[in-house]
Amino acid sequence: MSDGNLPIFGRRRLETFGATTPAIVPAAPPSNLGTPPVAERFHGDNTGAVRPEVAELRNLCLARMDATAVASLAPERLLNEVERLISDLATDKRVQMNAREQRALATELVDDMLGLGPLEPLLLDDSINDIMVNGPDHCFVERGGKLTQVPVRFRDWGHLTNICQRIAASVGRRVDESSPMCDARLKDGSRVNIILPPLAIDGPSISIRKFSKKPIDFEKLIGYGSLTAPMARVLEIAARCRLNIIVSGGTGSGKTTMMNALSRFIDPAERIVTVEDAAELQLQQPHIVRLETRPPSLEGKGEITARDLVRNALRMRPDRIIIGEVRGAEAFDMLQAMNTGHDGSMSTIHANNTRDALSRVENMVQMSSMGLTPRAIRQQVVSSVNLIVQVERQRDGGRRVTQITEIAGIEGETQLLNDIFKLEITGESATGRLTGRYDVSRIRSTFTERLQYYGLERAWMNALEDS
Repeated sequence: MSDGNLPIFGRRRLETFGATTPAIVPAAPPSNLGTPPVAERFHGDNTGAVRPEVAELRNLCLARMDATAVASLAPERLLNEVERLISDLATDKRVQMNAREQRALATELVDDMLGLGPLEPLLLDDSINDIMVNGPDHCFVERGGKLTQVPVRFRDWGHLTNICQRIAASVGRRVDESSPMCDARLKDGSRVNIILPPLAIDGPSISIRKFSKKPIDFEKLIGYGSLTAPMARVLEIAARCRLNIIVSGGTGSGKTTMMNALSRFIDPAERIVTVEDAAELQLQQPHIVRLETRPPSLEGKGEITARDLVRNALRMRPDRIIIGEVRGAEAFDMLQAMNTGHDGSMSTIHANNTRDALSRVENMVQMSSMGLTPRAIRQQVVSSVNLIVQVERQRDGGRRVTQITEIAGIEGETQLLNDIFKLEITGESATGRLTGRYDVSRIRSTFTERLQYYGLERAWMNALEDS
């Protein structure tokens, strides 16, 4: 086939997949129309090795591509054109490839040019929650709470580094040897962490936390076995009554999912300001201002921290402030917001149980260097936070609410906690799923007056009685 038969082929070679800046700028997101699933992508034999003649075909294809023409084509058209070129080159070079292999190689090349290369089929798979790349030869995914290795490989460190740089550049950030760590997000809202050598010894590492394209509500969480219907009703009432809530849990336990579900009960008329390191909340209300932190430049200037954004949010006339995750000194400003007219605020925190969550908040407030005594901090926490919802990813892969705890007051130096619901594991089913029951506390809540004000006290008691 001559170069003039197809518009994308020219005589200029492009360094598209090296560690340098990509030569092709995506004109449109890649399409999954007609693309093979991950198991059928072209990854060579079972060891991941690609035949030398196939690697030569790939290089010949790249040598024929013209950046301007490629960027102007729709993904479907580009895929067909590249597949035709591979077929012609395979015939000329006498390389044995069936139609399925040719389609898979064409898909790989198009994904590299317009998308995120070998990661594309994983991003399109809705059954995958997490993607973890440990160097070019090892990729793991989480499905149903279980980690498994998948046959996805990058050609070399340079190929993987290029993908990392493309992700960072898409949100106006950079990642290289001088700045080897980066938090970013993809267009679909997925959260990404990147770390490069020399910090990552075995090659560039990517961790992607995917989020469902369809919002998850309490009805779905009940179906998944994450909580019971009475617990969902209690949390719904808490959100409608503008109680201040902290969602606590470990990494990957479902904190953000729980926060999104809780936020569905916020009045659409309220003004919400969110503060996040990497925007990932999926709120459904119409009046939302989303704020995102900014890392320092290479000169060490221009950093905007979560604390800066929380302080600014207080000047934006919010009805509620939602902090994606409290990690440091912004905990003090969060408590100030909760205690100064911004009822119904929410946040997440990393902790193993609800009492540990309170201890972590205290420690982070001390980081703010406000000079408060431990007792003063505890009193501030008690007067600000109403509920802590503890979520956990358990050994059977299930994500469950293990505690819903009320902050009931303070006695001396000790904060009083009331576990409204607490999960007790009782055994294991024949399929390996954990079984259990919830212990329920029906004592009078310290925020009963708030429930009465909103006319929901009877509904609260009925939910507890139904448990």
